[in-house]
Amino acid sequence: MTPTRRRAAATAAALAAACALGLVTAPPASAEVKSTCGRYICVATAYQGRDYVQDITVTTRDGLRGTLRAFVGDHRDSKANVSRWRFVVNREIRAYPRLAVCGGLDRSGRVIENHCVMIP
Repeated sequence: MTPTRRRAAATAAALAAACALGLVTAPPASAEVKSTCGRYICVATAYQGRDYVQDITVTTRDGLRGTLRAFVGDHRDSKANVSRWRFVVNREIRAYPRLAVCGGLDRSGRVIENHCVMIP
């Protein structure tokens, strides 16, 4: 095989792998995204229907690091010393009449802000 053909084959294989990876990690077409911002953080969530939460993304508005938290129902998670983090939930959580999907920011051991997105 010539070097040109090898490069073309490697490029085609890399492109196919990238496309396959994109299909695996992409959210389903039926997923909706809702976001809102507070004074210090923004919280976004991808969800299906009113009970299934795929993920929660928490971002600081000032770009500075802190301990980011995500919570919904009985799901609790935190990530220290970052300015943006995506928390994977992938769970059905029942709430009536609306589901609150929340994020939080702590700095120096103090709660700076908790902010929630309400899913209808």
